[in-house]
Amino acid sequence: MNRLTRLFTVSTIVSALILLQACATSPTGRKQLKLLPEGQMNQMGLQAFDSLKKETPLSKDRTKNQFVECVSNAVTKVVGGQWEVVVFEDKTPNAFALPGGKIGVHTGILPFTINQSQLAAVIGHEIGHVLAHHGNERASQNLAMQTGMQVASAAVPGSQMGQLAVAALGMGAKFGILLPYSRTHESEADLMGLEYMSDAGFDPREAPKLWQNMGAASKGAAPPEFMSTHPSNTTRIRDLNAYLDKVMPRYDKARQNGIRPDCDRLR
Repeated sequence: MNRLTRLFTVSTIVSALILLQACATSPTGRKQLKLLPEGQMNQMGLQAFDSLKKETPLSKDRTKNQFVECVSNAVTKVVGGQWEVVVFEDKTPNAFALPGGKIGVHTGILPFTINQSQLAAVIGHEIGHVLAHHGNERASQNLAMQTGMQVASAAVPGSQMGQLAVAALGMGAKFGILLPYSRTHESEADLMGLEYMSDAGFDPREAPKLWQNMGAASKGAAPPEFMSTHPSNTTRIRDLNAYLDKVMPRYDKARQNGIRPDCDRLR
């Protein structure tokens, strides 16, 4: 067996062993790799959020804070758990949620969310990442790849061909595994968020419009989809529209049960 063949054989065996040790299932039924204890992930989330609150200015705009809290509270009420919501004074159009029940919203995303339902799509999406344990899965994928790369490097010491193969394996892992998995996470969180916002009484038909807003603002500046950790705006809009038939009954049921958020009055 030559060194190059041994490289791929060893890395394949390592990957297979890791997969066998940590097989899990996401809320949508997708197979996941989870190597880290959830308690550890929660602690990491709490520490990261505390650091962000110390390093990033908090918004003092009462109207923005009330609006974000109103929408977030309505969504978290249907998913359950204790959540802390913080509005950060940051011009970048971003929001996030972390293990441990933490939600951060940048003021820069509010101009793109022209109504309560569009912000609910953002909040639901970020909560979806947490409840689907995407952080754990992402960290586990990186850990597994690093382990495989270390074994592969040890299998071909001092060989120029071997080192080139290791580099190629790393590039293949990035574009063939990590980035597509991340796009999978984003798509999964999109659909989970659509369910959450519908259950909370927000109009799911506004979610595709949010990404239309984002697409118009980007002016085509996004990288090619295969090189991005996020699906293209066009892909997201298509997938969200395709899922509307499944969530509209949930939205109608919520409205019939008197679940009618009234956060737009706070804008």
